[in-house]
Amino acid sequence: MHIALNEAEDAYAEDEIPVGAVVVLDNQVIAKGHNLTETLKDVTAHAEMMAITGAANALGAKYLQDCTLYVTLEPCLMCAGAIAHAQVKTLVFGASDPKRGYSVYTDGKFPSKAEVRKGVLEEECGEILKRFFAEKRQ
Repeated sequence: MHIALNEAEDAYAEDEIPVGAVVVLDNQVIAKGHNLTETLKDVTAHAEMMAITGAANALGAKYLQDCTLYVTLEPCLMCAGAIAHAQVKTLVFGASDPKRGYSVYTDGKFPSKAEVRKGVLEEECGEILKRFFAEKRQ
């Protein structure tokens, strides 16, 4: 999750919403990404999508069945769908997203068989988002 937080810091430095994601296979980082929606002018360029695409390219396969995805913020419904389609084995996320997280739309259930672990480094993951939006409101 620390690497995902580093990705979130990179997003912050690029004036993107600071969310980072990392895909791990056999204790090796195979892909990482952060939000690029402003840079790419693409509403689908979320951190999870960047990391999933990078992992699929690294593996030469569309399924990530033995992979763990670490993300600093609870995935939105779009990203949850992509995680499910990619057959990610385990999802680990930091801060919950009570406004746009998948759990808002799914009664808290993740839409796949993936094992889900919530709240990992939750304070740190939430703090960078709070800092970013506080600066935006000034």
